[in-house]
Amino acid sequence: MTSVTNDRTRARDTGTYMHADPVTDAALDWLLRLQSRPEDAAERARFEQWCRQDPRHAETYARLVALGAMPELEAATQRLARQDGEILQFTTPTRPRVWRWAGAIAASILLAVGIQQYPGLMIRWQADYQTATGSKQELDLPDGSRMTLNTASAVALDFEDGRRSVKLLQGEAFFDVVPDAAHPFKVAGHFSEVEVKGTGFSVRTDDQEDLVVLQHGAVQVVHLPDRASTAHLDPGQSISATATSLSPVASVSTENALAWLEGRIVFSERRLSSVLDEVGRYYPSPVIIANNRVGHVLVSGNYRLTDPEGTIRSLASAAGASVSRLPGGILILQ
Repeated sequence: MTSVTNDRTRARDTGTYMHADPVTDAALDWLLRLQSRPEDAAERARFEQWCRQDPRHAETYARLVALGAMPELEAATQRLARQDGEILQFTTPTRPRVWRWAGAIAASILLAVGIQQYPGLMIRWQADYQTATGSKQELDLPDGSRMTLNTASAVALDFEDGRRSVKLLQGEAFFDVVPDAAHPFKVAGHFSEVEVKGTGFSVRTDDQEDLVVLQHGAVQVVHLPDRASTAHLDPGQSISATATSLSPVASVSTENALAWLEGRIVFSERRLSSVLDEVGRYYPSPVIIANNRVGHVLVSGNYRLTDPEGTIRSLASAAGASVSRLPGGILILQ
């Protein structure tokens, strides 16, 4: 471990990249060392000793290896290389030249932005439009339809050769679709695809589920990827899709569910923890409930989304909780 520690010391002196997490930084060192000297048995032995020192060491190293092997990363780095007009070579005073061609670019990206930023990078590379936390954007689509992106949302569009297709990469979007019976309008989330001829509806997606809410018109929802399950929605109905199934169709207050289009959040008799999950989508820092009792308090309200921190503080007061603000905007309710 001495050699890695020395590298970190030299990094501070020379300006070489150093990851904020010491374990990740050490794992990056080992990744580059082992790739540059794959036949060095002594180096391999030192690496294995480092892995045995702490379970996090081996886990972090394995995560880096898995990420470096992802074809999406190679494709993205090749695209960056073409845009730059050259193949990048990663060199530093303390880390040897390794991972030639796409591998070298992947190493550069990993070191430059940190392993924890990879999902966000992939979305930015894929997205045609993306909104920041707390912002909203209204857009005219190529066919004349209108799309409104909610907070922290991203989409990729395909309107070539008569297609009208949108991939919701993250977040939430509302679509007011121009009727065209010959060219169905399709929106795909992580677990479902919505097909319409002309209507107004929203789709929200995250790692657990897609949620579709129909304001007017009619839509057909198909479960992905097998497309074996389908459901029809009428105005005022919603449905969710997970990795395994579609939920039953449910009635919903579109006025409340789509209040974000007017810059508001509306809820009635919901647990504070659930409401804070929702408001937290518009607040750029973590919101932590340190008291389980507080999280179970039922709250109701109609708040503007332009001041999410004010909303959080108001809700905390209504639930009898105090709020502490830590550096970086972290809010703790207790």
